[in-house]
Amino acid sequence: MNIVVIGTGYVGLVTGVALSEIGHDVCCIDIDADKVAKLKKAISPIYEPGIEALIEKNIEAGRLSFSTDLKAAVADSSVVYLAVGTPQKQDGSANLDYIEAAAANIAQSIVQDTIVVVKSTVPVGTNRYLKEFIQNQTPYRISIVSNPEFLREGVAVHDVFHGDRIVLGADDTAALEKLEMINQGFQIPIFKTALESAEMIKYASNAFLATKISFINEIANICEKAGGDIREVSAGMGMDSRIGSAFLQAGIGYGGSCFPKDTLALNHIAKNVGYDFGLIQSVIDANKVQQLKLVKVLKTHYSNLVGKQIALLGVAFKPETDDIREAASEVIIEELLRCGAKVSIFDPVASANMKAVFGNAIHVADTISEVLYQADAALVVTEWNEIKNIQLAEFTSQMSHPVVLDGRLVFDKSEMKQAGISYYSVGTGELEINEPVYI
Repeated sequence: MNIVVIGTGYVGLVTGVALSEIGHDVCCIDIDADKVAKLKKAISPIYEPGIEALIEKNIEAGRLSFSTDLKAAVADSSVVYLAVGTPQKQDGSANLDYIEAAAANIAQSIVQDTIVVVKSTVPVGTNRYLKEFIQNQTPYRISIVSNPEFLREGVAVHDVFHGDRIVLGADDTAALEKLEMINQGFQIPIFKTALESAEMIKYASNAFLATKISFINEIANICEKAGGDIREVSAGMGMDSRIGSAFLQAGIGYGGSCFPKDTLALNHIAKNVGYDFGLIQSVIDANKVQQLKLVKVLKTHYSNLVGKQIALLGVAFKPETDDIREAASEVIIEELLRCGAKVSIFDPVASANMKAVFGNAIHVADTISEVLYQADAALVVTEWNEIKNIQLAEFTSQMSHPVVLDGRLVFDKSEMKQAGISYYSVGTGELEINEPVYI
């Protein structure tokens, strides 16, 4: 099957590469000529483990190509995947400018009846609107299929081949059957729905997972005051098959390109239909507070942060990605700088992206030893393996004051105490002051 994918961002690129891997001939389209030129050389514009090897493999096999020419690409294809960004507006609603522009290009380029498969996350009702929008600009018959993605950054290559389900939403039976055939190679259960249901499944799924995260973070905050170790509480809860252990890891909130945007968008959708979605608003509010949890604890230890050297261990919103969108690290850095602190950061892959945001206001360290050197406190923000494997002697030997605030529950509290490190981790009690033991 000849397939065109519009957009080579996170969703579009992973989708296009995966479709080629299961045997389809795929042409990925992007308006950025420099990005396309790099992709032709198997250089990925996104950091995603394993993606470049698959790009190279399928280019060499003749199943995957990249271009800026949509008209040439659709000449031999009746299936076009739409995977452009839908960033949030200031009011929380989804910005559909990019998807409308791409839809207009599809209408002007196709030369036959076409199935448009929407991978982009869009508000309920958007796919039905897009069908009419495109159909009004072309004599060819348009069918729309909503096919939301459920990829996790950092493990997207695994997820695309080992997903729980593939959701296909459409009112056109023939289009659904064709998409079912296209996706058979993934050998993943296919769930077919109406257009609006598929759109809502995406938002509802992400909002539920965000709710789970905010809930366990609130429980962690109660544990700190009432007693109990959140790690034990989470483990005990997760053993209940009705609850499950996924997304029950307490920390400093969710971030990234999906959960913050989708919770806000769902809240906006609810408002548009006259429903007060108080629960999701509480989830959003709780997450904003949780992102500054480490700074709040730090201020209980240092009443004045002016001139204090603070090290951030990790800035990506999660490990195995360079994505800093809506990351807790950005909020933390802003507050630390506002309080007059000096900020140094270390991240295996995302430091450059954060440097682009803050410029010379922060220092980027190349090594863990460098970021810890003379620091008055270290904040664990991202649970990279490099950070989880820090030898505790690094803290006592490099830092001016070995104070570690653990936002991802990376270290063992008793081991930190034994090493003489003043230590706090979310949901396990207050900052415990310990004196370093120098040998």
